[in-house]
Amino acid sequence: MKKSLIITVTTICVLNLSAKAQDGISQLLKSAPGDANKLLNAYADPLFKGFGTGLNNGWTNTAKTKGLLRFDLRISASGVFVPTADKSFDVTKIGLSSNTRLKAGSPAFTPTIGGEKGATPATLELYSDNGLKVDEFTLPKRVTPVVPAPQLQLTVGLIKHTDVTLRFIPKTKLSDNVGSVGMVGFGLKHNIMEDIFGGVGGKLVPFDLALAAGYTRFNYMLPLEVRPSGNRLPEPASAGKTDFSNQRLEGHFNGFNLQALFSKKLSVFTPFAAVGYNTAKTNVGLLGNFPVTSGLATYTVYTDPISINKTSINDVKVDVGFQLQLGFFNFYTSGSLAKYKSVNAGIGFGW
Repeated sequence: MKKSLIITVTTICVLNLSAKAQDGISQLLKSAPGDANKLLNAYADPLFKGFGTGLNNGWTNTAKTKGLLRFDLRISASGVFVPTADKSFDVTKIGLSSNTRLKAGSPAFTPTIGGEKGATPATLELYSDNGLKVDEFTLPKRVTPVVPAPQLQLTVGLIKHTDVTLRFIPKTKLSDNVGSVGMVGFGLKHNIMEDIFGGVGGKLVPFDLALAAGYTRFNYMLPLEVRPSGNRLPEPASAGKTDFSNQRLEGHFNGFNLQALFSKKLSVFTPFAAVGYNTAKTNVGLLGNFPVTSGLATYTVYTDPISINKTSINDVKVDVGFQLQLGFFNFYTSGSLAKYKSVNAGIGFGW
């Protein structure tokens, strides 16, 4: 697969999010690390859940396994829909410190990254330890109600009705504003119907039945540019940490999917249904030196101020879809029912 194709797919999947992320993160980081961590966690939670869900999509669209050394190279993408309950959060309920307060007249409910279009974000005021107001900022608006996720994979048939799947995107810099991405994954699928009926399963029962599992790790890095507010000067303890050129957002998303699949090949058309277990973990950090307003004319520098490590998805999902095979060309599509509903579509080459 040419690198240009890899870049095209991953750019489509992350461009809309990352192009608007820098300004939003800059706003969240105007508060001290403890509050910024809570604000970022609440604001980006639909992104963590949606991206984890999307990484677990697209592994397969049939329970039928391939013959020995037959292959399928596919490229696809998922769109994950943010549910209503996760479109906003109450800034007064996430445990902010007394240094970060809701401005009088501002709405307490503010949109998440997947919030409602046109929703008004909350405005927060920053106070010093001695109770003086030193700054204020407005939380970021929504970015998108649909979280995208890419899949690029090669599936090869092995012996004993088993397929192995590899996912891989080399570390690729898309642009300075979009950042860099990379992905690696591994999956297995085994047709247990052939085990039960000794190779004549298709003649005895009207469907194929398989068990499949897949693990994906997606890495993302976005350079940031957060500078001191106004003409403020560093506090004495921060005077030696005013190099802000190393600022970056690093994210690592891990997804695991275990499914039982049912399908029936009808000439070139193969419908399928699957039920399985879906889990995803998120590890996101803001690395480098970040200035945070601490006084009327001063700021404090915090190094590596934010670290979020959480299980974002842990539930059951149901998939329904089909595969259309036209000679060497394949088309795939499916939809998933879970807390975060999603769709997936792609094309492939192989037999």
